[in-house]
Amino acid sequence: MKVYSVSRTIQATPEAIWALLTDASGYPDWDPGMERLEGNIALGEQLKMYTKLNPGHTFPVKVTDFMPGQKMTWVGGMPMGLFRGERTFTLSPQDDNTTEFTMREVFTGLLLPLIGSSIPDLTPSFEQFADGLKSQAESSG
Repeated sequence: MKVYSVSRTIQATPEAIWALLTDASGYPDWDPGMERLEGNIALGEQLKMYTKLNPGHTFPVKVTDFMPGQKMTWVGGMPMGLFRGERTFTLSPQDDNTTEFTMREVFTGLLLPLIGSSIPDLTPSFEQFADGLKSQAESSG
């Protein structure tokens, strides 16, 4: 298993942050690592991610968990459990009217020992994602 995670305290409501996380066309405005995101972000929907980290490649993912204002999970990878990436976004309201945002990606599968070393360190792009989301949410709300 290979895990990446990032958290930020954001001065915005979970609803305001959720609106950003579920607006596919808006991702390039605040996520410096995203070229574009295609699809309808809703339970059971397929999305296509085009990232700057791996130009020219499409990463298809499916929305497998969707609890508005709270939690969303995207899953992608290879069939039969050969390789799987599961990215979960969590929003937790705090007592001081802020929201704790967490994004966690877990890579698993039979081929992970072989291809795990080819996965670039996602820490910088996770940090940029969280910082961009925080900045956009705080300036919007």
